[in-house]
Amino acid sequence: MNPVRGSMKEDVEKFFKGEIFDDEETLKKYSKDASLLEVHPKLVVFPKDVEDISNLVKFVASRKSIDPNISLTIRAAGSCMSGGPLNESIIADVTKHMQRLNLGKNDKGLTFAIAESGVFYRDFEEKTLERGLILPCFPASKNLCALGGMIGNNCAGEKTLRYGKMENFILESKYIFSDGNEYMAKPLSKAELLTKMKQGDFEGNLYKKFYSLILENIRIINEARPTVSKNSAGYYLWNIWDGKIFDLNKLLVGSQGTLGIMTEAKIKLVPVEPASKLFVIFLPNLEKLADLVNAILPTEPESIESYDDTTLKLAFKFFPDMLRSLKTKHFLKLIYSFVPEGIMMLKGGFPKMVVLVEYCGQTAEEVDKKLVDLEKKIAHFNLLTRRTRTEEESNKYWAIRRESFNLLRQHVKGKRTAPFVDDVVVKPKHMPKFLPKMKKILDEYKLTYTITGHAGNGNFHIIPLMNMKNKDNIRVIKEVGEKVYNLVAEYHGSITGEHNDGIIRTPYLGKMFSPEMLEIFKKTKRIFDPQNIFNPGKKVPQPGHAGTVEYLEKHIAVEP
Repeated sequence: MNPVRGSMKEDVEKFFKGEIFDDEETLKKYSKDASLLEVHPKLVVFPKDVEDISNLVKFVASRKSIDPNISLTIRAAGSCMSGGPLNESIIADVTKHMQRLNLGKNDKGLTFAIAESGVFYRDFEEKTLERGLILPCFPASKNLCALGGMIGNNCAGEKTLRYGKMENFILESKYIFSDGNEYMAKPLSKAELLTKMKQGDFEGNLYKKFYSLILENIRIINEARPTVSKNSAGYYLWNIWDGKIFDLNKLLVGSQGTLGIMTEAKIKLVPVEPASKLFVIFLPNLEKLADLVNAILPTEPESIESYDDTTLKLAFKFFPDMLRSLKTKHFLKLIYSFVPEGIMMLKGGFPKMVVLVEYCGQTAEEVDKKLVDLEKKIAHFNLLTRRTRTEEESNKYWAIRRESFNLLRQHVKGKRTAPFVDDVVVKPKHMPKFLPKMKKILDEYKLTYTITGHAGNGNFHIIPLMNMKNKDNIRVIKEVGEKVYNLVAEYHGSITGEHNDGIIRTPYLGKMFSPEMLEIFKKTKRIFDPQNIFNPGKKVPQPGHAGTVEYLEKHIAVEP
């Protein structure tokens, strides 16, 4: 495609089949996601198909000579909390047209789905559940998010402890790379990799350059691998080559659309286990948290989730709204089930943390046995516990865990959610020391916040509410972020376990990775995207532009 010199919209209209908008209302809508940031694009488009995206990439590449700042960011549901789908140039929303979905089974009996990037997870799950199947790495935003974003962020959620993250479920995928053509990414044997590198074309040269980068820096890469069980920071260069299999998907999943544009993925599914129940543990302090988690882990639970005393108090303070979120027919029975927690509140004995341990199985009897065994295993901790008996009873605890964010947002007037230290991870053994130190930093700035998370992974979500009319909060966000991420580095954790780097955390990647590793990230970006076409400023900072603290400060959405 030859360089063009008309207005951007006029030039795109010449080859694009989908809708194109540059009106102020649309641009304003796409200047925000679920983060605290605001970045105004110049153009928003809705590609009809792969050909539209391919031509769009070729257009951006051709126009670079006259507009060095032109770029392309793919957006799905916009539920990202890190500013991942925000860009000052072209935004392409795939959720309007690119929603094809098919389910299948291979000759080995493996069940899978083939889905385009714009499929909403809620629609995806509805189809898979009809066949008794599920993609178990869904995040808490599963009713909002789409598969493109889930793959771009390497999503995870409450079932990650057992099943792992999205990277474990991508069998193969299709990507449009910087030459504008679509390619298949799938696991390759060493012989297949050597054949691929001898092709002599764009794809072959890409594999050749990238394989050389991995081999030349294998020691640095392996030493940089995070030792926590969940990480979404940086490029996953340690995952790709194990000496036998070379799988580019291990890099592309979690790359947040910075290396190419995912158009389709083949996703592994697992059978749904029909029976599940919850075991609830109330901790009076955090001293026993690590030992408790270590005692629970060998019992192989589905999940170990948690929330703090502020979250529990919030549920009681706004009790009617919390109950409405459950949509139950047995209202009075449900209210009665909260009596034990109400007694705790009256006595002033609120737990510092509530731990939820979920077990699943084929029958209720199988699950009940697991609950009884756990009860015996942790009896020596002398903790107040509760073994749920019905799905409704379990749901009330899940509602507190899942709805606290919405309750806080709805009822704290004059303030908005400000996720910026929302996804930290440390090894579970460090939680009793790490959490009080982190709370001390947050309390020093008198922030209103809740802490929920995945205790089994040491992954916690901290969502402050802030008055964003107060411009001083830009300073607070910068200082608190710096202090919390320094604390994470002290405990050799990850600054993001699920939500990825985006605009909000890319400036802090140096807290986790050495200058040598950051340089390898830059080389990775250059190999795949030499013209900086794809979602610039995420994963790899651009001094003077995106991916820096200065850029972050500039784009925090301060309200008038």
